[in-house]
Amino acid sequence: MTIDQFDKDLLRLLQQNNRLTADELAEQVGLSSSAVQRRLKKLREEKIIEADVSIISPVVVGLEITCVVDVALERGDSRALEKFKSSMMQSPEVMQCYYVTGSYDFVLIVNTRTMKEYEVFTNQWLLDNPNVKHFHTHVVMDKVKVGYNIAL
Repeated sequence: MTIDQFDKDLLRLLQQNNRLTADELAEQVGLSSSAVQRRLKKLREEKIIEADVSIISPVVVGLEITCVVDVALERGDSRALEKFKSSMMQSPEVMQCYYVTGSYDFVLIVNTRTMKEYEVFTNQWLLDNPNVKHFHTHVVMDKVKVGYNIAL
């Protein structure tokens, strides 16, 4: 699907506030409310809009520790990679998991309540995984910039 300027304008507005109504969006982009609704339906069906979510502050629910974890695997064959990906999908502490190029195979964003809880996570998911060669942890001191907006 190709997107036109109206779609870009809608996406830009929704990235700032996805609680805007179709009427509010229509007024701001110069379309009818029904045209906006049709476009949004198509954008969702085509997976251009991947999800409509509310982002919750981890600190508010007691997740005080955020770690960026670089993980190197022993074996990089497709079965080993898929097994590791699957294990990270199972871990509730892993907020994000990226398969990357370079010195490490994966970069994880992990949230826990305490460092003791992070230690339990590393024992269960990394240290006890025979395919994890080594990992390096960066403890986040300050979230300088966290964003999900795509420049359009």
